[in-house]
Amino acid sequence: MEAKQDKKIAKPKKILKGIVTSDKMDKTIVVKVTRFVEHAKYGKRIKKTKKYKAHDEENKHKTGDTVEIVETRPMSKDKRHKVI
Repeated sequence: MEAKQDKKIAKPKKILKGIVTSDKMDKTIVVKVTRFVEHAKYGKRIKKTKKYKAHDEENKHKTGDTVEIVETRPMSKDKRHKVI
């Protein structure tokens, strides 16, 4: 009997676009991502924002820059994205 081989298929990583709100940490930036969600009952579009900590290896992004971040393995307690 042949042994079954588990082939893991890599899921596509989420890419988010946002604005840098803080660059005071070493090799880390805080990115504010804004999205619009439609209310379930009333249908009105609501603006929702969320902040993500992202790894910035070269410390080249400054406050106000628009960046794209991608999901990655956990790098610290709350840093799970990196700048692309």
